[in-house]
Amino acid sequence: MKADTPTDQQVMAQLGTGQSHALTVLVKRYQKRALCIAQRILGHRDMAEDAVQDAFVRVYRGARTYQPKCAFSTWFYRILVNLCIDRIRRQKKRADLILHHQTIKTEQAGDPVESSLAEERKRAVHRAIGKLNERERTAVMLHRFEGFSHQRIAEITEWTESAVESLLVRAYKKLRQDLQKFK
Repeated sequence: MKADTPTDQQVMAQLGTGQSHALTVLVKRYQKRALCIAQRILGHRDMAEDAVQDAFVRVYRGARTYQPKCAFSTWFYRILVNLCIDRIRRQKKRADLILHHQTIKTEQAGDPVESSLAEERKRAVHRAIGKLNERERTAVMLHRFEGFSHQRIAEITEWTESAVESLLVRAYKKLRQDLQKFK
């Protein structure tokens, strides 16, 4: 960050005093990654966009009372992940829980058999991740796809590090079992 760029805490202080333009600064800093996280957890872009918007609304509403006990990003991602988990819990059909993160296009110029196998593997991974419970799926998404450490996931979710480790061990074991035919 440049020397003249305000920190997240400074921006939150501005927001807390009614300077609503400060929210724009936070949106620019965090919206893209927040959308990726939410979409990976929820599986649907429209649901992810709603969750991210709700998270920023909560930031706006909480700005006056914000007391930084951790990094702003940790606090913000905690809000976002909790909103995503709440949305998952409200889903009535299992089909809505299947993860559909952005599809990576397979190369058209490649071998059609290999492309078909790659698509089959990708669908199998989506189905396997969709079978995980919400906590396991959240831990896997934050660890594997966002690259967060166990400690960072624990901070965001307010779970213990040992709980995160246990969730990841169980989740990866289930994924290995579901996907063993692709070894």
